[in-house]
Amino acid sequence: MSDERRNYERVPMPLETRWAGQSGRHAARISDLSLGGVYIESLGMVTNGESISFEIQLPTGNWMPLKGKVIYCHTNLGFGVEFDQLSEAERDLLTDLIEYARQ
Repeated sequence: MSDERRNYERVPMPLETRWAGQSGRHAARISDLSLGGVYIESLGMVTNGESISFEIQLPTGNWMPLKGKVIYCHTNLGFGVEFDQLSEAERDLLTDLIEYARQ
């Protein structure tokens, strides 16, 4: 996806993640995030449009559960996920996390 099409600024933020989709459960890593979604670096197989659930390990060590839809994938590299309907609390936590990444 080109930067011109993004609605939200992405920031580099390498964090551990665990995700589950049609191919099963996988441990992986996110490389960047925004209020709109994340990029998950994973060898696990996904398809465009697939809904997945995942958890991001925060710098505090706690895990933040999220859901999203795969919007693009790079075979054997990873895939982009758009968040599904974030709650106000999830949006606030992601906003704080993005601010932390900028520092």
